[in-house]
Amino acid sequence: MKPEIHPDYDYIILRDKSADFAILTKSTLKPSQKMVWEDGKEYPVADVEISSASHPFYTGKQKILDTAGRVSKFEKRYGKSANK
Repeated sequence: MKPEIHPDYDYIILRDKSADFAILTKSTLKPSQKMVWEDGKEYPVADVEISSASHPFYTGKQKILDTAGRVSKFEKRYGKSANK
């Protein structure tokens, strides 16, 4: 590999404030905020809006869409399609 063309790949904390969840991982992000991790070392921290701790798919809190209701509402509004 050519030297000095790749970004630095170092440890970073990704924090999801809505779920009070944080994970230590590696990334090329360079945020200015820092936070002390469980091991006592200080790492850069980046806030994320959604993570596996708050995503509806992973938490089991998915909303079930009422597709039948949406179809009937569409048919009421625009009429049923013409018979062919």
